[in-house]
Amino acid sequence: MIKILWNFLVKNRDPIYKIFLIITCSLLSVYFFPSGGKFKYNFQKGRPWQYNTLYAPFDFAILKSEEELESEKQEILNQNSNYYRYNESTFEQIKLSYENNFSNFILLPASDVNYMDAYNYGLNLLEEIYSIGVLPLGQENKGNDIIFLVKGNTETSVNINDFFKIGDLKNWLNEKINDEFFYEFTDSFYSLFFEIIQPNIFFEKEFTEEILESSLSTISPYRGMIPENSIVISKGEIVMGENLQILLSLQKEFESQLWTEYSYYWIILGYSILAIITFLTLMLFIYNYRSELYLNNKKVTFIFLNVVAVISLTTLVVNFNTDYTYAIPICILPLILKTFFDPRLGLFAHVIAILALGFIVPNSFEFVFLQIIAGIVIIQSVTQLQNRANLFITVGQIVVIYIVGYIAFTLIKEGSISEVNLNVIGLFLINGLLTLFAQPLIYLYEKIFNLVSDVSLLELSDTNSPLLKELSNKAPGTFHHSLEVANLSETAASAIGANTLLARVGALYHDIGKINNPGFFSENQTSRYSPHKKLSPIESAKIIIDHVSDGVLMAKKNKLPNRVIDFIKTHHGTSRVYYFYKKAVDNKNLKFEENDFKYSGPKPFSKETAILMMADSVEAASKSLRDPDINQISDFVNSIIDKQVEEKQFSKCQITFADIETVKKVLIKKLINIYNLRIEYPK
Repeated sequence: MIKILWNFLVKNRDPIYKIFLIITCSLLSVYFFPSGGKFKYNFQKGRPWQYNTLYAPFDFAILKSEEELESEKQEILNQNSNYYRYNESTFEQIKLSYENNFSNFILLPASDVNYMDAYNYGLNLLEEIYSIGVLPLGQENKGNDIIFLVKGNTETSVNINDFFKIGDLKNWLNEKINDEFFYEFTDSFYSLFFEIIQPNIFFEKEFTEEILESSLSTISPYRGMIPENSIVISKGEIVMGENLQILLSLQKEFESQLWTEYSYYWIILGYSILAIITFLTLMLFIYNYRSELYLNNKKVTFIFLNVVAVISLTTLVVNFNTDYTYAIPICILPLILKTFFDPRLGLFAHVIAILALGFIVPNSFEFVFLQIIAGIVIIQSVTQLQNRANLFITVGQIVVIYIVGYIAFTLIKEGSISEVNLNVIGLFLINGLLTLFAQPLIYLYEKIFNLVSDVSLLELSDTNSPLLKELSNKAPGTFHHSLEVANLSETAASAIGANTLLARVGALYHDIGKINNPGFFSENQTSRYSPHKKLSPIESAKIIIDHVSDGVLMAKKNKLPNRVIDFIKTHHGTSRVYYFYKKAVDNKNLKFEENDFKYSGPKPFSKETAILMMADSVEAASKSLRDPDINQISDFVNSIIDKQVEEKQFSKCQITFADIETVKKVLIKKLINIYNLRIEYPK
């Protein structure tokens, strides 16, 4: 039984892994989803209520708006009084210091009858100062001038401006000392007091903050009640002002009541089903339209993990603070998938992720609309990521799209341009800056997942690379052929909107397998002697066919990316080595099978690999043309490519008949230029 189960698992490991991947990604996404149910009505500020008249399903309190709460908070802050403490022991210390320092400042002999009068006069001045209270130097009171003074166990309300300040000492003494005898000692008293006076009124910061927090905590988040069965909003009524606040209150209460112990598992089940549908749809798209990608578990995992990352990051931000939703660089997802795969996959994955997120983000229609438009823009704009200016320009475009779209929605909902929130525009700018991190992220992904981006392709296109250098030394004819095919492929790719850089690099490396036996290929033969004369057609065909498998081995040995190796594998598809096949057919004594003369494939599975097959066949066969005219070249190109279409060599790739016709025209035009042909004008 165990052996049968094991054999079943091994035999079906690929589909089992795909199912495991879908379930795992779904559970990861659901884990980060917000805790709570979903209000069953969708509404937006400034738009009519589209449902039937809504009655309150239960009693619920009306939540105060952010503006109301802020207003109440500000009122408490404005009315808040700071607390100060009166230190009763300070004056006793000052009296002692006064006694010790008096004789140093008041220059009267102790025997003088006026000595004690001056002493007592100064002491009375000090008593009056400390009865008022002395603030510390530089003490500033922020807020209300009316404060609470705590003296012992009593608390009194006083004006802070009534307290004594060191800076006011001299003026106060000048006003206070009106006795003619003591007036001459004013400066002496000032110097003495300045030396000994210490503050006795101190700000109680912690206690003040505690009282303030206590006052703020009394602010109720609610105002009023809506009784059960009363009308909440009528059909067609505009969702604005009080109606909006009541609906938001009902929504919050409804969602909190849903999240009970009983409904918890049902809600999680609902979230899980939605997540599974999301990832299953993505998997079906890959299976139906990217079959070669579907067979590569590493690449499928890479795609799914990126979708999970975007969903999880967004839900984490929504759980933390919904205000920051637009700062998330969601457009990194289509940008990365387009870079490593193709635009259609990038856009499809982006739309799938956005639709899933639309269920949990606030203002879901606005969010979905802006994100899908931004994704379309980034897919259409970024053509060559190796050109860093392209990324900056594209990011600038999506930021503009975000801002313009947001302003449009604000005008619809608020009816005024003054309601545009500059903080939200700032979030869009942050979004753009974070999107620029796509480039280092792409480099990291290249190393981890062995993928290839346009930047890596640009490096591989250098003809001085070791492998191409070896090809030019050992098989110069093949090297020249590869350069010609690369030029043809690049031009054709540009004409039908394919990846020009990928097509060029694939063409440069497609024939590296000929390095092992260069003399067996006509482009490298410098004389009329051919080594095939000593071989049977089957042996010759094997050497020719083996250049594909040899090329794949050499590419892997030199660590070329799989994206380039695909061109080596597919550039002959499942076609026949026709020259030697015909020789075998003509030899009546030779026994053979048709597969002895067929390439093992696979067939081209992308526009770029299909372009290479056409360009390679046309360029190689064009060497047999002798003084052709324009009509001959046109017929020649059409016959070769039509035969490939007839053999269904392009049945696995996303290329249309219109694309094939465009490629034909490009190849014809290029060959005409190569042969320097001119149209013959009638005499």
